[in-house]
Amino acid sequence: MRKIISILVLVLIFCSLPGKGLTYDKNDFGLGVILGSPTGLSAKLWLSKTTAFDAAAAWSFSRKGRFQIHGDYLWHKFNLIKVEEGSFPLYYGLGFRVNFGDEVEAGIRFPIGLEYIFPRAPFDVFIEVVPILRVIEKTDFEIDGAIGARFFFK
Repeated sequence: MRKIISILVLVLIFCSLPGKGLTYDKNDFGLGVILGSPTGLSAKLWLSKTTAFDAAAAWSFSRKGRFQIHGDYLWHKFNLIKVEEGSFPLYYGLGFRVNFGDEVEAGIRFPIGLEYIFPRAPFDVFIEVVPILRVIEKTDFEIDGAIGARFFFK
């Protein structure tokens, strides 16, 4: 948890640089990496100026390590954190996760994160915390957390 807070502080400092904002439009697609729990490839498709779908195919190192896929529908709030350059939306959403290992596990994801959208480059960086309600194999609760970056093809 201390690492996540430290990274969040660094992102906030980085985002306080001067400049003007940027958003993505419908059908803008980004591909990149996600590091943490899980670690792998990350993709994001903007559905409108405030909604998007993200997904990942990654390795989850918790509980003996497993291949994981997940997808989330996200809502973005651009007006909560003001920056002079770029955009810094808070996002939250609802999604699913499936882990493949000795047994298949599935759960419902509730991602909450911060994303910095660069003003003059087609990149974003993000940090997220994701409470998960596991519903298949057994029912319990866990939390994932990760940072990542994506390049957007415009």
